[in-house]
Amino acid sequence: MKVFVFEYVTGGGFASMALPGFLHDAEVMWQALVDDLVAIDGVDVLTLRDARLRRPAMSKVEIVYTDADHFMEDYAHCLATCDAVWPIAPEEAGILESLNRDVLTAGKRLIGCQPGAVRIAASKAATAQRLSRAGIAVAPTFTSPFLMLTKDAVIAKPDDGAGCQDTLYFPTQAAAGEWALDEGDTGFIFQPYISGEPRSLSVLCHPDGCQLLSVNRQHIQLQDGQLRFHGVTTNVLPDYDGCYSSLALSVVSAIPGLWGYVGIDLIDTEDGPVVLEVNPRVTVSYAGMRSALGFNPAARVLSLPDDPALGTALPSARLMRDTWTSQRL
Repeated sequence: MKVFVFEYVTGGGFASMALPGFLHDAEVMWQALVDDLVAIDGVDVLTLRDARLRRPAMSKVEIVYTDADHFMEDYAHCLATCDAVWPIAPEEAGILESLNRDVLTAGKRLIGCQPGAVRIAASKAATAQRLSRAGIAVAPTFTSPFLMLTKDAVIAKPDDGAGCQDTLYFPTQAAAGEWALDEGDTGFIFQPYISGEPRSLSVLCHPDGCQLLSVNRQHIQLQDGQLRFHGVTTNVLPDYDGCYSSLALSVVSAIPGLWGYVGIDLIDTEDGPVVLEVNPRVTVSYAGMRSALGFNPAARVLSLPDDPALGTALPSARLMRDTWTSQRL
């Protein structure tokens, strides 16, 4: 099977513009996924690579180097010549959803979430609404700071942003309101600042179940009025009481169409975990997964049952009991 690994940032998606500040995270995810797929017997790896980036020596990987003039042609070529596509892309502006639809339209195997699930997860407001309806603790999310009851600290972030991208901290609701009036309608959402420990869950999903891979510690610091992401440590906490596994199951049940590797960002508070967002794709935590868990996560994903045809009703998810979270602990 030939798998086209298309990491949007390193694969030419930004070929016509300056590379973004989160290039390093994109490189880490691309490298880890390619390395894991190369190690699987019977899998050939094809990938696109922005010609401005370093040219790694990879004898077992077919790399197509692309630029702004040839990106669309090169992308179409890779899509046409592969058997399956594993996309990694920002959710903003519908990029990941569009890529996943391209794969299905081309009749290729999509190693990723259904477009409908991506659309929900891409919006923090839509995600919070969907999960709240399912009884899941989520960060209260508003389209304007003037709708908030709190007078305390407020976080503002793009509704479809990834990670800590443009995540702003305001010491009071009034300060957030002043900023919103100055900026106008910028597509930001507003949440009360929640005290606790930033965590993420790495989860394997398919229509019949989900499996918690690891509980990860996110390293986030407040600097110059912004929350900044400084990496993640994979598989650092056990799930002895099943709290995280149950949460993962609830999230997957609430958003039909999640498939493969999915990340769930949360804050661990004194009252339990509070979900911030759902990432319907490989996240930075994936990069440490193979060494932390002692097995190849890409092989686990490829062994999952295929996702159903688009539009087919999905059964309720269940928890696969042989969880792996505490193997390293």
